[in-house]
Amino acid sequence: MAKSRIQFICQNCGSVHQRWAGKCDACGEWNTLVEEGTNGGIGSGPAAMRSARKGRAVVLTTLSGDIEDAPRIASGIGELDRATGGGFVRGSALLVGGDPGIGKSTLLTQAAAALAAKGHRIVYVSGEEAVAQIRLRAQRLGVADTPVELAAETNVEDILATVADGRRPDLLILDSIQTLWTDMADSAPGTVTQVRSAAQAMIRYAKSTGAAVVLVGHVTKEGQIAGPRVVEHMVDAVLYFEGEGGHHYRILRTVKNRFGPTDEIGVFEMSDKGLREVSNPSELFLGERHAKSPGAAVFAGMEGTRPVLVEIQALVAPSPLGTPRRAVVGWDSARLSMILAVLEAHCGVRFATHDVYLNVAGGYRITEPAADLAVAAALVSSLTGIALPADCVYFGEISLSGAIRPVAHAQQRLKEAEKLGFGQAVLPRGSEEISGGNGFGAFQPETLTDLVVRIAGTLRRNAED
Repeated sequence: MAKSRIQFICQNCGSVHQRWAGKCDACGEWNTLVEEGTNGGIGSGPAAMRSARKGRAVVLTTLSGDIEDAPRIASGIGELDRATGGGFVRGSALLVGGDPGIGKSTLLTQAAAALAAKGHRIVYVSGEEAVAQIRLRAQRLGVADTPVELAAETNVEDILATVADGRRPDLLILDSIQTLWTDMADSAPGTVTQVRSAAQAMIRYAKSTGAAVVLVGHVTKEGQIAGPRVVEHMVDAVLYFEGEGGHHYRILRTVKNRFGPTDEIGVFEMSDKGLREVSNPSELFLGERHAKSPGAAVFAGMEGTRPVLVEIQALVAPSPLGTPRRAVVGWDSARLSMILAVLEAHCGVRFATHDVYLNVAGGYRITEPAADLAVAAALVSSLTGIALPADCVYFGEISLSGAIRPVAHAQQRLKEAEKLGFGQAVLPRGSEEISGGNGFGAFQPETLTDLVVRIAGTLRRNAED
């Protein structure tokens, strides 16, 4: 009998090491290598079983042919369907991640109840909660009467044997992937081997039967889904459920989707009755806006196909420190440093003796470079003490030379601004033709200096008055 070989698996990235080390060479994390034997680790399991028998021939088919069922299952929850690209795809695997207590189980319970009410067979398997706990949540959400099938189980083989009885489930929810374990691996639940093997078994079930499978994943302190990153590559879609503890809204963000766009978001509001859809998130992010305070600029952004208006707040204050502070919430700190450098080098606006604090209102997170112009306007407004026009929106990308570059979807951004009562816009030259309503005006600076001069002109006019 061959002697089992010992390997060390990184619990963060899944890389295999022949000997223990304090630091993983692949991802650079410390104290993440765990000893696992090849009899129950990466080198065994389904591969060992296949080596003991002769391979069987698979049936080859063509691209054309009849489709048995509809390609998607719409839940009826508009924001969830938007994030998934139109609903759950049959035969696909979906991974949902988020902080503890953010509302992942609440969202999936509401989705399961909505689908079960339409006649679909929904199976909800929890490895973290007992059936009684799930029932209590369903009663609080008012969906206890829906025919959702529940189970509290963590063994993969038992779960597959359970769902094999009766009609094939249209949707199988597993909460969470870190609690599942399979007989094919001897390591403890939650380790890289178990998470990978369990995910592989559930994805194989989804592809072979046509059932949609939703896996819930924990996140690390860095905000990434815990376990090996290979799980994110194995599934068809990855959604992150985001939100701040001090805010009542939640954002479902798509970061990977093989069947739809990867930059869509769904916005929800958390209440005592569960998650409520927010059909117009711009009103939510602008609801507590103080229009007459300096340092506030409204950014017209895009999330996938949806325009979103959000307030960017800047505070520039004299610094008592030798090295001024730069604090950013909701935006890229490196991009803030670039905007400050452009303002100093090309516009003569000095921030060397000032602390700079930048915040995106409502805890919203901006990823597109079109927010450069709004950030620059907010910074200059705070430094000069001049409040920007309350009915003006800003968007545009700033280059290192100080030029303002056009961005995509300018027309959609302007339509959203006009719908919410804004009458002015500062946007780059070369954008699509502006077709606003009566009284809708636009200022199109060629360089960032033009915008600074415009704001400084307001200060001069106020001084003369």
